[in-house]
Formats: sequence, structure tokens, C-alpha cells
Amino acid sequence: MNVTAVESSTLATVSYDRTRELLQLEFNSHALYQYFGVPATVHAALLRAPSKGSYFNQAIRGKFPYSRIPTGQAEVPPQDLPAERRR
Repeated sequence: MNVTAVESSTLATVSYDRTRELLQLEFNSHALYQYFGVPATVHAALLRAPSKGSYFNQAIRGKFPYSRIPTGQAEVPPQDLPAERRR
């Protein structure tokens, strides 16, 4: 899974698995959600968006099935997270 730390008042990291079309978002609150069936174009547009939170609200929230991930059960192993996001 490709992990990207982002500059955002809403999101901390954006992770994506192209094969499974799985988008994993870590919010600044440390809440972790997975969104299913997300095309690569949506992931790419999220990373390019000047406001990640606005793009999330417009193009992702309510558009894809999702699941909240309990702490410690992320798809992204801690060693793959950017150093500042490891817990």
C-alpha cells in the first residue's frame, strides 16, 4: 500500500492499494477509515487537491462504502508509515 503524508487540516495520511482499489485515510484526529472501490483517478485527484478536506467531502464521503478501522488494525504496517505518523 502506498502511503503519503499530506498537508491538510483534515487528513494526516492517504494510503492506496491500486489492485484492491482500497483507499485508507488517517484523519488528524487519528481516526482511520478504509474506502472500498475507489478508482485510482480519485486517489490521484485527492493528492493533487489544494484542499484535501474539501475534496474528501465532495468526491469521497458518501460516495463509497467504508469501514472505520479500530486502532492498531490498519492495513498499513507501522514501518511503512512516515516517521512522524508512527505510534
